Amino acid sequence: MLDKTYTPKDVEARTYEMWENSGAFACGQKRDGGESQDAYTIVIPPPNVTGSLHMGHALNNTLQDIMIRYNRMLGKDTLWQPGTDHAGIATQMVVERQMEAEGLTRHDLGRDKFIERVWKWKAESGGTITGQLRRLGASCDWSRERFTMDEGLSKAVQKVFVELHKAGLIYRDKRLVNWDPMLHTAISDLEVENKEQNGKMWYFKYPIEGRDGAFITVGTTRPETMLGDTGVAVHPDDERYKDLVGMNVVLPIVGRLIPIVADEYADPEKGTGAVKITPAHDFNDFEVGKRCKLEVINVLDHNAAINDVAPEHLRGMDRFEARDAIVKEMEGLGLLEKIEENPMTVPYGDRSGVVIEPWLLDQWFVDAKKLAVDAIKAVEDGRTTFHPKSYENIYFDWMRNIQPWCVSRQIWWGHQIPAWYGPDGHPFVEYTEEEARAAAEKHYGVATDITRDPDVLDTWFSSALWPFSTLGWPDDTPEVKRYYPTDCLVTGFDIIFFWVARMMMMGLHFMKEVPFKDVYIHALVRDEKGQKMSKSKGNVLDPLELIDQFGADAVRFTMTSQAVQGRDVKLSTSRIEGYRNFVTKIWNAARYAEMNDCKPVAGFDPAGVNLTVNRWIIGKAAESVAKIETAIQSYRFNEAADAGYHFTWGTFCDWYLEFTKPILNGDDEAAKTETRATMAWVFDQVLLMLHPIMPYVTEELWSQIAQRNSMLMLADWPRLQGLENADAEAEMDWVVRLISSVRTVRSEMNVEPKVQLTLRLKDASAATLARLETHRDLIHRLARIEDSAALEGEVQKGSVSVVLDEATVVLPMSGIIDVDAEKARLDKEIKKLDPEIMKYEKKLSNQGFLAKAPPEVVAEQTERLEGLKADRAKLDEAFARLADL
Repeated sequence: MLDKTYTPKDVEARTYEMWENSGAFACGQKRDGGESQDAYTIVIPPPNVTGSLHMGHALNNTLQDIMIRYNRMLGKDTLWQPGTDHAGIATQMVVERQMEAEGLTRHDLGRDKFIERVWKWKAESGGTITGQLRRLGASCDWSRERFTMDEGLSKAVQKVFVELHKAGLIYRDKRLVNWDPMLHTAISDLEVENKEQNGKMWYFKYPIEGRDGAFITVGTTRPETMLGDTGVAVHPDDERYKDLVGMNVVLPIVGRLIPIVADEYADPEKGTGAVKITPAHDFNDFEVGKRCKLEVINVLDHNAAINDVAPEHLRGMDRFEARDAIVKEMEGLGLLEKIEENPMTVPYGDRSGVVIEPWLLDQWFVDAKKLAVDAIKAVEDGRTTFHPKSYENIYFDWMRNIQPWCVSRQIWWGHQIPAWYGPDGHPFVEYTEEEARAAAEKHYGVATDITRDPDVLDTWFSSALWPFSTLGWPDDTPEVKRYYPTDCLVTGFDIIFFWVARMMMMGLHFMKEVPFKDVYIHALVRDEKGQKMSKSKGNVLDPLELIDQFGADAVRFTMTSQAVQGRDVKLSTSRIEGYRNFVTKIWNAARYAEMNDCKPVAGFDPAGVNLTVNRWIIGKAAESVAKIETAIQSYRFNEAADAGYHFTWGTFCDWYLEFTKPILNGDDEAAKTETRATMAWVFDQVLLMLHPIMPYVTEELWSQIAQRNSMLMLADWPRLQGLENADAEAEMDWVVRLISSVRTVRSEMNVEPKVQLTLRLKDASAATLARLETHRDLIHRLARIEDSAALEGEVQKGSVSVVLDEATVVLPMSGIIDVDAEKARLDKEIKKLDPEIMKYEKKLSNQGFLAKAPPEVVAEQTERLEGLKADRAKLDEAFARLADL
């Protein structure tokens, strides 16, 4: 006997342990004793080993699990490859903070001992997020869990670096990088957080050489970098400065002569139209410097303090201290023209929280432009498809404007670069130190001491190899042959360039095939008002707390139902609570079936039932399964959830269970037997079709309802083609629509629930009247009708009419409602709606708003307007009905 209520916390841990211990998650399984069928593979976006589950993870992994569970039920050999990322900077910071509490730094330990300490931390604390993914119900093949620093992946990383270097696709160069002056390392663009701030624009006058009293004025937001200026740029078409191009200015404080150059980077409409150029400390200036052959002078050290290249009185100053000193000195020289308030974007390190400096440094770079060529073609010709397709434009835009990829990081935790240097700094890139020594001896002609590069590789470098390195590459493993290329990647739009594009480049270069056939990009999870979740706003929802409160199935179903392609997920606890009620509804439906002795019947043939209502529900189940299947295959997860929800709660629970109560309570034993078997069979289909989204409650009911040959997660996906029955569907759908029409009128007219109405059918065909006769008792009970028949004579005054197919449903209302009071009520509701509609119409007709607002905001507000207009239309319709009374 089923418990009265479903308690997720009593079920979930036990069920997950059963799944995992049974080996059901493992790839390579044979179904029904035969050979494994087609493979289906997803690689998990490896979460940081330091991480904890957040709502983005929960959405991402729920969608992956749906794909894996669905394809597993199709009988495919599924591999959901799990693992974690070593997260170089993040992990090093966690361990260094631990050590800081002990009064230690990593330098106190030395590199080798520090790395040992990080591995110790990983062993003790690094498995948090994989345990949390289990709570969510993720059916990964945990027996194959990988880590981006494990031995096999390290071997792959080393091979890729060495081979790319030998092919000329990795090289060492002095270029600008995002330098974190607190962490003392270059960081990727993804690790830079751009913050809007109110800053200042200082306007400095630079004296023109040979022209006494003549100046050119430049604006700057960073006065400290002027010490490294090596030019002033003006637009070639700017008439104000044409005669100055080719002349020099005297750089104040420093005294260096620097040229005035013509370059289109200078905007005549911005500021004075003249721009100071500091190639060593600004990414745009670096490019101008290359075009105009300007000197590159670095004036900051690794702490972002002024270095020894600058005038002596400024050396050693912090950059912001130097800023104040330089402004004061320029003012004293009479060369500060003015200061203006200036809204600006300032880059911060997302880990350190300090302002990032563009800094000139010798670093290792990947020639991403060459690797991007094949990766662009692969998407152009459809070998890899993005869903939604609009994200392909973002991919193309980034890839066609790709810059060299800086892959070296000045930290200790990570894959140490396999490069050694001779005494003159010449690099030797080899697999081992012995090979590097041999290469150095060959180069110098004698045995020579070499020193290994202390830098490690960007975390994204090892992540770029994830789809094939996790399968055992560079070894020629059976897994590489069977599971590469993978089928689908599920990820967020924010890492299309940082991860997706790089996997495409590496996969095509080393495997000669795309790493995945489909890329599904999900949007952000926001709060119920559409705002980004952040600790400072206090609107962060913790998925583990939500699972504790509502159960994993409710959380999963909520996110799935909201996963509309291209639209952010708006999450609220009230919505999750609503879907917890859906879980309860499923449980109660199972209890109802159990109480009515509805049990699965061996050998039941759904095509062989006789009763119209049973043929109807079987056809509806087949229709729902087909909808869910189509939705999952096209990555329209919300439509899959919607189809399952409406069939289960609406068609099955609200209609079929009600329709069949008279049968189950009647005396026709044959009808009762058929209906019990049908109800049990259809409920099994409910469990099967909902399982990919709601695995826990469905598995629990599957095992409790009857003895089974397998767990639900290994059961076959329903194959119900050919069970649709047009005649039964037409008949029972007519009953549903008739009852729904009457209920709508009752609601619109504010008819008391206890009041029984009279129903007449005008112009009804013989078939329609036959349906009325057959289902009269049902219609009377569910629509609260006391009398129904064909209309004889004219429509009675004071009746409400509703068109239903060829007939008109007539409901006499005289003496039942207060028409004037109802008109007043509807008028009040209309007046409340109209200002809201006008507000949204005004906003959506504002071209300025449309130009600036993100597409998802416009789509959301358009949807809201359409909903308001639909509500208005219903009120108008109800008002019109009243007007006819």
